[in-house]
Amino acid sequence: MSDIFCRLRNGETVAFNDPEYHKLRDASFATKKLIVQLNQSSDSEEIRALLSQITGTEIDPSTAVFTPFQINYGKHTKIGKNVFINFDCVFLDLGGITIEDGVFIAPKVSLLSEGHPISPKERHSLTVAPILIKKNAWIGANASIMPGVTIGENSIVAAGAVVTKDVPDNCIVAGVPAKMIRSIE
Repeated sequence: MSDIFCRLRNGETVAFNDPEYHKLRDASFATKKLIVQLNQSSDSEEIRALLSQITGTEIDPSTAVFTPFQINYGKHTKIGKNVFINFDCVFLDLGGITIEDGVFIAPKVSLLSEGHPISPKERHSLTVAPILIKKNAWIGANASIMPGVTIGENSIVAAGAVVTKDVPDNCIVAGVPAKMIRSIE
C-alpha cells in the first residue's frame, strides 16, 4: 500500500476508516496553521511566501492572492504566473488543482477536487478527481468547479455557475449545472 496522498492523487477512493486517514487530518491542521498566518497578512510578498510554503512550489511574484483564502491541504495545488485569486476563495485540493498562467478567479469561488460516493453505504469515503483551469480563463464570482473538471483556455465561467463537466476552450458557460452560452471570438 502506498502513501494515502499518492493513492488519492492516483484517483483511489479512500474510506474514512483507512488506517492512514489520520494523515489527511494531520496535514490539514498543519496547513490550517499557515492559512491563519496568511489570512492575517496584508503584505503580498508574505502571502505569496506562505502560499509557496503551503503548496510546496514557488508562487511567482506576478501572482496575487487576496485574503481571506482557504485551502485544506495545498501540496496538490499548482498556480501559474499572472494569476489573480480574489477574496474568500476555497480550494479542496486532495485530488489536485492546476491553475495555468493568466487565470482570473473572482470572489467566493470554490475549486472542489474532492467529494463522496453517491451510495449511502460507501458515502463515508473520499473520492477525488483533478481540476485543471487552463490559460487565461476567468472564473466568475461564487462559481463552483467540481471534481474532474477542466476549464478550457480563454473560457469564462459565469458568476454563480456550478461546473460539473469540462468546458471547451473559448466559450462562456453559465447556470446550475453550467451549460454553454456562447463561443468567444
